[in-house]
Amino acid sequence: MASFIELTAADGFKFPAYEARPSGPVKGAVVVLQEIFGVNAHIRAIAEGFAADGYLALAPATFHRVKAHVELGYTADDIAAGVTLKAAVEGLPAPGVMPDIQAAIDHASSFGKVGVVGYCWGGLLTWRAASLLSGISAAVPYYGGGMTSATELARKPKCPVLVHFGDNDQSIPMDGVKAFQQAQAQSTVEVNIYAAGHGFNCDHRGAYEASAAALARQRTLSFFAKHLA
Repeated sequence: MASFIELTAADGFKFPAYEARPSGPVKGAVVVLQEIFGVNAHIRAIAEGFAADGYLALAPATFHRVKAHVELGYTADDIAAGVTLKAAVEGLPAPGVMPDIQAAIDHASSFGKVGVVGYCWGGLLTWRAASLLSGISAAVPYYGGGMTSATELARKPKCPVLVHFGDNDQSIPMDGVKAFQQAQAQSTVEVNIYAAGHGFNCDHRGAYEASAAALARQRTLSFFAKHLA
């Protein structure tokens, strides 16, 4: 069963989130953080996939503070629109969109321990959430653009983190990935690198790499099974 619900952040801001519930017993909860394309068909499918694996899955609309009901595809025009919306959210006064993610975590926590997973911009938000927010038992950023900046390298997560990068990601060069690994060498962060480019998990994009996506998903599910049990 899946549908949009309304959540309320600590500052009173109301926003939608796509909630997918498992048909059987609930193992825990997973908050799914969108790419720059909104809570579109791909993100909804990811949430439904986690629900099929026994998790309450919740995908908050993290563009809602700047534009409601965003659902983009993957054309050049869609990418340009998504980049603009991302910049608008990143430009919000602190704490920006983080209270919305915290509200999603708080809602999900009634179903058990909470993991957070995010893709592209959502990967960056997942990394920030692991360091800044409460109630997260595990975090999995996929190719988070910006994670290798100096500000992000300095963060120290408060929960175990599993990171997925592609070795041919033009948005995240390998020297940045190596710097990230070095900066987090003493923390609870595990980095996996795949023979793939940016967006390799998204089967709606030309960058999709089925084998890399399948392996990353297997590792993600094992990680969540370990930390959300």
